Amino acid sequence: MATNAIATNEITNSINNTSVMEGDKQMNSSRKNAAVTGVILIVATVAALAASTVEPVLIGTDYLTKASGNASQVAVGAIFFLIAAFASVGIAISLYPVLKKWNAGLALGSVVFRTMEAVMYIAAVVSLLSLVTLSQHFANAGSTNDIASFQAIGDSLRSVREHATLAAEFALSLGAFMYYYIFFQSRLVPRWLSGWGIAGSALMLAACLLALFSDSYVTGYVLLILPIAVQEMVLAVWLIVKGFNQSAIAAISSGSARMETDELLSAI
Repeated sequence: MATNAIATNEITNSINNTSVMEGDKQMNSSRKNAAVTGVILIVATVAALAASTVEPVLIGTDYLTKASGNASQVAVGAIFFLIAAFASVGIAISLYPVLKKWNAGLALGSVVFRTMEAVMYIAAVVSLLSLVTLSQHFANAGSTNDIASFQAIGDSLRSVREHATLAAEFALSLGAFMYYYIFFQSRLVPRWLSGWGIAGSALMLAACLLALFSDSYVTGYVLLILPIAVQEMVLAVWLIVKGFNQSAIAAISSGSARMETDELLSAI
């Protein structure tokens, strides 16, 4: 019996030492994930702002003429839209290894919705580039009938782009709400910051619904979009400078370690 007790204590000590090492490893990993997420948040926001410079080209009844004369500007905007699209997926993917420890379902859901966001942005970019090609044919059109046909096709492409962008914003709102909810529960970031994210996501969703039912541009509801845009920049700086709450990381790590120890000792 004494031999068994000594063996059990040795196994327990070994498991505890391994758990401490694993805990330190997880904290270092979470710190890297936080910094990477912060950088990607900044990249996504900067890329989206840079891409928005293409919007004046697409406004007005003469947008085909303007698109034809500003093809390079539109192409650069399309590149920034693609960067923003891939960055949106990167945010959720970089958060997933950390958030899955609290709620794997919601963490995976955020990845799914932000991937849908990226797909919709890519569809919008395809429509945008197709619009440029159409505008060049429009510029060379001779007859009135050709001009009317090109105008109708252009209106359709512009509508597809706008609705694809709206679908992307819907997906963004839902995906962001999921990981901000996990943040609020886990206290990985201060609750004032995660609560701000939840409220901002809800306002963004409201802007999308208003745009959907009014058949208008979602960018027209600046006051509803602004809170989440500012919050993401604050979150980015927080994650880069402060990282995740190490107490929350340590608590979940120690809980997992205790469970593994209890299971192994029960087996012994």
